[in-house]
Amino acid sequence: MKTLEDLQKIREEALRKVNIRSDRSGTRITVGMATCGIAAGARPVMMAILDELEKRNVTDVTVVETGCIGLCKFEPIVEVYVPGHEKVTYIKMDPDKARQVVVEHVINGHPIREWTLESAELE
Repeated sequence: MKTLEDLQKIREEALRKVNIRSDRSGTRITVGMATCGIAAGARPVMMAILDELEKRNVTDVTVVETGCIGLCKFEPIVEVYVPGHEKVTYIKMDPDKARQVVVEHVINGHPIREWTLESAELE
């Protein structure tokens, strides 16, 4: 059984993570979390993004989840919106790729083009 103090710490941590996701201005990372995305591994991808942002003390990036993006065969899908730039859609993500996207694209400003939808062979 957890103490009241333990429960309060859990509550504060959950609220902090929700607040990371609530602001819509500035850089935004959207993770496709429809059934197909979750089945393909979107939840660990999202957790890796949140963890990497926290580890690097990045607080000005909003992380949100969305439903169906409509490209099931490319799941998990992560979209990165940086003000003043075009949206970049990353496909077939995994937690390691997600961490690299945070560092290279979000922090350093260099999208990883070979992981994007525009580089995919569309059938």
